[in-house]
Amino acid sequence: MLLSREPDLAAALANGEAQVAPPPASDQPVARRLRIERRRLALSVAVGDLAGALDLTAVTAALTDFADRALDLAIRTAITERYPDAEPVGFAAIALGKQGSRELNYSSDIDPILLFDPQTLPRRAREEPEEAAVRIGRRVVELLQARDGDGYVLRVDLRLRPSPEVTPIVLPVDAAIAYYESQALPWERAAFIRARAAAGDVDLGQRFLDAIRPFVWRRGLDFGAMREIRDISARIRDHHAQGQRLGPGFDLKRGRGGIREAEFFAQIHQLIHGGRDPALRVPATREALAKLASAGWVGADEARVLADAYSLLRTIEHRVQMVDDRQTHALPVDGALDGVAQLHGLADGDALIELLRPATNGIATIYDGLDDSRRPELSRDRVILDAALAEYGFAADAGAGDRVARWRDGAYPALRSPAARAALEAVLPVVMPALATAPDPRAALTRFDRLLERLPSAINVLRLLEARPALTELTAAILSHAAPLAEALAARPELLDGLLDGHALGPVGTVPDLAAAMRVGDPGDDYGAQLDHVRRVVGEIRFALGAQVVAGVSDPLDVAAGYSRLAKAATEVLAAAAVAEFERAHGRVPDSELVILALGRFGGGALTNASDLDLVYLFTGDFAGQSDGAKPLGATLYFNRLGQRVTAALSVATAAGPLYPVDTRLRPSGSSGPLAVSLDSFERYQREEAWTWEHMALTRGRPVFGSAAARQAVQDIIARVLGGDRPSRDIAAEARSMRADMAAHKPPTGPLDAKLLPGGLVDLEFAVHVVQLAHRAGFDPDLRRAIDALVKRDLLPPTMRDAHDLLTRLLVTLRLVAPDAAEPATATRALIASAVRAADWDEVVARLLTTRQEVEAVWARVAKG
Repeated sequence: MLLSREPDLAAALANGEAQVAPPPASDQPVARRLRIERRRLALSVAVGDLAGALDLTAVTAALTDFADRALDLAIRTAITERYPDAEPVGFAAIALGKQGSRELNYSSDIDPILLFDPQTLPRRAREEPEEAAVRIGRRVVELLQARDGDGYVLRVDLRLRPSPEVTPIVLPVDAAIAYYESQALPWERAAFIRARAAAGDVDLGQRFLDAIRPFVWRRGLDFGAMREIRDISARIRDHHAQGQRLGPGFDLKRGRGGIREAEFFAQIHQLIHGGRDPALRVPATREALAKLASAGWVGADEARVLADAYSLLRTIEHRVQMVDDRQTHALPVDGALDGVAQLHGLADGDALIELLRPATNGIATIYDGLDDSRRPELSRDRVILDAALAEYGFAADAGAGDRVARWRDGAYPALRSPAARAALEAVLPVVMPALATAPDPRAALTRFDRLLERLPSAINVLRLLEARPALTELTAAILSHAAPLAEALAARPELLDGLLDGHALGPVGTVPDLAAAMRVGDPGDDYGAQLDHVRRVVGEIRFALGAQVVAGVSDPLDVAAGYSRLAKAATEVLAAAAVAEFERAHGRVPDSELVILALGRFGGGALTNASDLDLVYLFTGDFAGQSDGAKPLGATLYFNRLGQRVTAALSVATAAGPLYPVDTRLRPSGSSGPLAVSLDSFERYQREEAWTWEHMALTRGRPVFGSAAARQAVQDIIARVLGGDRPSRDIAAEARSMRADMAAHKPPTGPLDAKLLPGGLVDLEFAVHVVQLAHRAGFDPDLRRAIDALVKRDLLPPTMRDAHDLLTRLLVTLRLVAPDAAEPATATRALIASAVRAADWDEVVARLLTTRQEVEAVWARVAKG
């Protein structure tokens, strides 16, 4: 029929001269011009589709581009008709649904939300903005939807706006923002995955979308989204029951294994993970599936099956809609099914059904895999409950039944709402078996109870555990073994979210990558926000690193290096922010800058979960200089106050929690000296006044902040001093005396103190540093590389490298699972053995004893000089 009405276009298409018809040149009224354009577009796209010249992406893009253009022209026309001299601003259309994702069908409605800005919308004198906006909106709908002999432009459905039964068809932008920030329903989050500022005042539309982004993309993982969207899907299946079974009459969109379920599968995972991974915030279904697979949130095979099936179903949907421009998604129930099949190059309707069967079965199987509603609940009958808990593995005296009963009675505020109680019942069959099989079920149960007690809201944490049984098992292990991690989790339950990141249980990234993740805008833009953001990022990654040790997936040596890279990135970002903030008030000292020198374990690049940061603040340039700001300071005072600011940035607890303890006592002259000194003063002190123990500390010195030139200047000073430009002293005697003082004032905390016990890490470090200073060799802040260099020169026995690795692995692990260095519970011993690469606990004890004896012997020999 369309071919007969467009003979010129039909001829051009027959000659292969056009694939998508251009808009006709015409001075006709806008509505008629758009109807003709839409008719010509539908014809050219359909021919290109059937001929194989246009794939699904090209078809939907052409249809969507037209819808955007038509909607935009309708808005401009509606405004200029009423206000001929006004700019068409202050009125925007937000495209939702398939228009928003650029996936429109031949016969799709468009589902815009219309917004206006009362401050910029054109209107007549004494005309209220609301009245003007509604009149413009009505005219827009009329231009697009009215029919005549040329058909219509687009069907417009405005029911996706907030409370459509009571609100006007065009909403004030600020009122709409307020609604989505405070009252919106769960399904509306999913709708806005595919939202786009498509027409009218696009800047206004984008401002609206930017404002509601936190509503759509929540940083905290929301597994409630899975249940909410599945509930919508179940209601759709019930409402369209006749179209659920594949065959004539099957609903390609809403049927079981249909288009909507593929879309919902992608949207569920986007809502869960998109708040933390912006790469997932794409509107188109197939692109979303590809992004999810690339990030590891869904299987590659699942994504491929869904994408291929989705493409086929959308293509057949188009074939159905080509017949008489029908607004339908159902396969015909009469002989017309054969016609649809033949449009797709198939013999008949039966062949079409068989073509669709693997696709719908694939979507249905994958989508149904999200359903956890068949999991049985734990009985409320106390006898049956206790029997079930005993079967899980809880001992009779563990008190598991009493705990469950108290939670069900709403013992804690977070468990008192109906939604929280429902989430609790859903998760109990998942979490209780995991806690029961933990190495120490009683301890795991107690710490889980403490977590529930401290939660402000339990719903999301419980749903998260319900949805991820593997995470529940890891959580149980953390609660059983790692008190510091359990305490951190109780304070910040959202730390569990971080364990679902695709890289959470893998190596920590590079310092530049970590620093990039920590930055918020330019340094100093919002100082408080920067402090909070760094604390959140560090807390999540530090927690994940600890979880790696508990889970046994990473070598504690690699974890120690990861802790160090994390601290270096935080130091770079927060020091830069502190400098920028300080310069706002005091300006800069010309030709001077702050340099931060890391010592100790931080300098050596091997921190533990509980390490502090040993820092020395230095500055380049003339100490007699003065800053050039509104409140000028002399250079020494300037950098001392700046050092205080950096220390506070790194150590003071904010609303996001604490960060690192900072120790500055290793600076020249110790606690009695200034906090920051010039490079010249630092070099003079190290060359003329520093004690042996200070030169020992310098062997692990590493600049962690400052320009490349400034850091190199510090490195050069360190190299000159360690290389011999220092006072001649009895290095061994002074080191021996200092080690004795340390042993007297800081004894081991327990029988497993790998650091302070005789023959522990401190003795090994003393031995290494004395040899380095005495022989002026093997200098490297990394203790492992330093030992290797000294072994190569026959200055240390080869056993010291293995000694270092065992003691460091033990220290990193015990800081998490036995901070008091006491004998661990039997259940935790296997974890420690695995971490230090021992077969069992007996081997751990034996190797520790042997290692300590070896280190003691080396230290005794070195200390003699």
